[in-house]
Amino acid sequence: MTGMNGLSRLPRLYVDPALVPVPHAGATCPIPPEQARYLGTVLRRKAGDQVRVFHAGMGEWLASIADIRKDRGSLALERQIRPPQPRPPLQLAFALLKRDATDLVIRMGTELGVSTFLPLVSERTNTHRVNPERLHAIAVEAAEQCERLDIPTIAPVQTLPTLLGQWPQTSTLFAAIERLGERTAEPTHTPPQVRAGDGLLIGPEGGLSEAECQTLLQRPFVAPFSLGSLVLRADTAVVAGLALLGNGLRSAPVSSQ
Repeated sequence: MTGMNGLSRLPRLYVDPALVPVPHAGATCPIPPEQARYLGTVLRRKAGDQVRVFHAGMGEWLASIADIRKDRGSLALERQIRPPQPRPPLQLAFALLKRDATDLVIRMGTELGVSTFLPLVSERTNTHRVNPERLHAIAVEAAEQCERLDIPTIAPVQTLPTLLGQWPQTSTLFAAIERLGERTAEPTHTPPQVRAGDGLLIGPEGGLSEAECQTLLQRPFVAPFSLGSLVLRADTAVVAGLALLGNGLRSAPVSSQ
């Protein structure tokens, strides 16, 4: 039996909820080819070795490898180690960046608690395409590493006007706007109160256009704020903004979604 201190050293794998619809001790599930190659070839695990598996509905379970081959295998659930733990939803709307930077946003956003990614095309966006499967894989890998139980959703690419037209009026969209003091007389405080379901908007490299900034400032559900006097890279701004909003969400009740 693996002690609690030893659990953290076990491999941790996300399982598709469809593969374990009703988790219980003794239940089995297949190991997808990519994970089988990772366990068997990279980690050199064999039948009988233990792993941790998770998805949002089942929480996290200790499991053992029932059998494993080159690109296939199966797991047997043993016992639950963490029950499902709903977290306050947090949305991140961000203008698409170059591939490596977008990958980094998905990875860091997953680690910082984003529940839904909303990739955008703005006036100064340099790319308009993403690979949804690739971004999902990055989110899964980040969730496995940071020990969260759920995998964030990645929405289809949309324009900023579309996002604003569909944004729920009961949720606040905190927009990080550069040189905010030059556009409004409002105080440039960091987000004062964050509720479950609120979101963060980060523009592209080069910032949002003046027209986009004015559009945002006219929307009643948009709360503009500043990330400071320094001009940040877009991916750096994502981390700074999420750190501020995440701090406000730590005490937010999940029931307020």
